[in-house]
Amino acid sequence: MKRKLNDDATMDGIMRETPAAIRVVLQHGMLCVGCPIASFHTVSDAAREHELDEDQLRRDLESATESDRTSSFPRDLRR
Repeated sequence: MKRKLNDDATMDGIMRETPAAIRVVLQHGMLCVGCPIASFHTVSDAAREHELDEDQLRRDLESATESDRTSSFPRDLRR
């Protein structure tokens, strides 16, 4: 089951909780890593500020969250 991102989650929080999200952020051309505003911007805010498709950004971040979650388990315990 995919975990949905909380609408109030900040970009900084997402990247801290899910390091795989950093790659997604960079692939979308965003420089949220180390940005002081990342601790205030939600996914919606970041998409709007960077003129990105919010739905696509959210799907990509959710995929990264899921892949990061499953990769933290030993191979034998992954579903």
